[in-house]
Amino acid sequence: MNLKDEKSVYLDEVEFEDVSFFNPQTLMIFDSSIQLMHVINIAHEVTQSRTVIGKPVFSRLIEMEAEPVNVSEFQELARLALPKMFYDFYAGGAEDQHTLEENVKAFQRIFIRPRVLIDVSRIDTSTTIMGYNTLAPIMIAPTAMHKLAHPEGEVATARASANANVIMVLSFNSTCTIEEVASSCNAVRFFQLYVYKRREISAFMVQRAERNGFKAIVLTVDTPRLGRREADIKNKMISPQLKNFEGLISTEVDTDKGSNLQAFASGVLDASLCWKDIGWLKSITSLPVLIKGVLTREDALRALEVGVAGIIVSNHGARQLDYSPSTISVLEEVVVAVQGKIPVLFDGGVRRGTDIFKALALGAQAVMIGRPVIYGLAAKGEHGVSRVINMLKDELELTMALSGCCTVKDICRSHVTTEIDRVHCRL
Repeated sequence: MNLKDEKSVYLDEVEFEDVSFFNPQTLMIFDSSIQLMHVINIAHEVTQSRTVIGKPVFSRLIEMEAEPVNVSEFQELARLALPKMFYDFYAGGAEDQHTLEENVKAFQRIFIRPRVLIDVSRIDTSTTIMGYNTLAPIMIAPTAMHKLAHPEGEVATARASANANVIMVLSFNSTCTIEEVASSCNAVRFFQLYVYKRREISAFMVQRAERNGFKAIVLTVDTPRLGRREADIKNKMISPQLKNFEGLISTEVDTDKGSNLQAFASGVLDASLCWKDIGWLKSITSLPVLIKGVLTREDALRALEVGVAGIIVSNHGARQLDYSPSTISVLEEVVVAVQGKIPVLFDGGVRRGTDIFKALALGAQAVMIGRPVIYGLAAKGEHGVSRVINMLKDELELTMALSGCCTVKDICRSHVTTEIDRVHCRL
């Protein structure tokens, strides 16, 4: 259904008190059809509550169009821009959402120990990730179905990350095809992988990624089943048919029990996936294989044993097992276990340049950004994604300067103090 049709549906269904609000001059305010749809929904709500339409709608428009000054402010813009079902899908976590909250709050319990009287007239945030040069230790995490946030979807995200010279990890559940993203711009990209019961589908996706120039495979290992995401169940979240799987598998699932995402996942995810299958994956590709979803020393050691090329400390954005630890609280445990033998990347809860600094000080080679990218995309498309990346890069640069670190390599463990450090000091 096109924009005109959607508008007509709402205008036919609702008797507006002031339909002049929808004149051509007013509609020019919006930079995306998603924003227009949301405002029409606002008008619907306002009219139903028998209030004057003008003031509340325009006050929210002013909020939506304001330029954010930090990454977190994009979240509210995304909430305004998106239908509730899609916003809840992106923003929500598992069950009580304890881990979702802790992913962010745990950073607040880590303090920075700045050094002074150091020449910080030149700050260099560039680094190397898996042998590839990048302007900052920032990566785009694999997040699903970007077209629910913006019509250009993952292509817009890919262009923004390429312009910022940071590495994007394309989701297995992308709404743009591997080929569309690969042809959109020249950049270093990795590909996320889920292993399906029908292994030939996963193998085919790996082959397509390799054929289209992706540089690494990121195997998600924390999803034998989909976590219980109650907002999606309440909203009866619907998974669109994904173009990557056309002719291979259908995402259409008949269910009256809530989210069809959950029903689809339970039917396709291979719950038998185990450590020996890393060998299978390495046998079907020449690309390096990283695993995403490690939270313990024990699993870090097993990862070394099976020969993965890197580890991503992640709890899946707190969308899988609630009351699993915040990722920043276990990062150092994994780093110590690995002893520098392979890169350790970090994912979860990053909202500030200070968060990036803390993760690097605890041993991460780079951090992944998930929800903030989606919020930027929903609010302002490709420009929004660019703003999110650049905000975080600029904040990291400032943090480095104020902490006495001229390069990423200068950031070390003594630059932060954690809760455990403070306990030890009191003993």
